[in-house]
Amino acid sequence: MNTANDSAAQDEQSKDTDQYLTFMLGDNEYGVEILRVQSIQGWKSATPIPNSPDYVLGVTNLRGAVVPIVDLRRRFDLESREFGPTTVVIVVRVDGLNQNRIIGMVVDGVSEVYSVERGSIQPAPDVGENVDLKFVHGLSTMNDRMLILLDIDKLLNDSVDIGTDDDDTETPRAAEA
Repeated sequence: MNTANDSAAQDEQSKDTDQYLTFMLGDNEYGVEILRVQSIQGWKSATPIPNSPDYVLGVTNLRGAVVPIVDLRRRFDLESREFGPTTVVIVVRVDGLNQNRIIGMVVDGVSEVYSVERGSIQPAPDVGENVDLKFVHGLSTMNDRMLILLDIDKLLNDSVDIGTDDDDTETPRAAEA
């Protein structure tokens, strides 16, 4: 039987934890806040965008919205790998200074959802000035596995700058019409 005290204890515990969807890139497990995840899609090709960074695979139409697709293996300078049956696109909400955006991240596969106590998150270690860790929120250990928790706002706001339908600027052709 669930008592008022049990419910209060659960509420207090949930205030001290965050849930993370974890995914694999090679042998490493990464996590993003579950509240940012909009959906998980099987991999399908994206329409390439000229002059975009190599880790931006292009854009896709997701329920009427144009969504940029970022290959996190390329973004992290990891060895390329053929997309397989477990390759998925995690569609996330990225908070920017002026607007929120929806961006898809291609990963090797989804792992699990973990409740991580905020107090257990360790800062990323200082590994020298040549390693950019600004998008690593922290590290946590779950079931003897190291999780790299990502700050997707820092990771993806710096990575993707593609004009989409949300762009408020007029094209010259639209201005002439």
